[in-house]
Amino acid sequence: MTTVVKMRKVVKMTTVLKMSRLVKTLAVASAIVLVPMRASGATIGLIDTFENGTTEGWFAGGLGIGVIPPIPPQNVPTGGPTGANDNFLQITGNGIAGAAGSRIVAINGAQWAGNYLTSGITTIEMDLKNLGTTDLTIRLLFEDPLGAPPLDTAVTTFGAFLPSGTNWTHVIFPITAPNLTPLLGSVNAVLGNTTLLRVIDSPTPSDVVTIAGTLGVDNIAATAVPEPATVLLTATGLAALAARRRQRRAR
Repeated sequence: MTTVVKMRKVVKMTTVLKMSRLVKTLAVASAIVLVPMRASGATIGLIDTFENGTTEGWFAGGLGIGVIPPIPPQNVPTGGPTGANDNFLQITGNGIAGAAGSRIVAINGAQWAGNYLTSGITTIEMDLKNLGTTDLTIRLLFEDPLGAPPLDTAVTTFGAFLPSGTNWTHVIFPITAPNLTPLLGSVNAVLGNTTLLRVIDSPTPSDVVTIAGTLGVDNIAATAVPEPATVLLTATGLAALAARRRQRRAR
């Protein structure tokens, strides 16, 4: 009888543990799935400094029934671009093909969701540091899933190459339509309703790749840098204005 009772207790405890893990997994998955349901509206001036000690909504894995990586993005309290006591986001990939956490990727479906066509945001800037021993090429990936696989995805054509062992580097990613490479559907469609933004390692303008490495990210900022044509027109206009003023003075 004692053995039977013990066996029943073991079975019961095992069942409870399994159910508890399942509930936690589903809770995390459900919370993440609900994040991108509505674009919150990224605006010029938005910046993630990570000085509040959190990841500021950046995560990895867990989409749908995905698996949370063993080392998710985490806030590191010191060692950022300004040195001691400067927090930054650390992203890790273990390089194990098919395993959770095999890639360097961080996802945001909160403050970085929105309509990039009307927001005036033309560039996203950030400080990056390769903390591993493998060279990295960092890009931004835009998606528009709404509780289902995305219809449109696009990646920055420009990739920031970060050799291993380099220090913090300030990078500016142009994100207007001509500066993005479509992976699925329409570039304008995804810019008009981005629900997920990813920071990824990708040697070519494609999706994230399997790699073992570690990336430091800080001061992610939404900015507006004029297109070269706009800069040229502005410069031409200023030159013409200066010429007119000189002519008036000469009279």
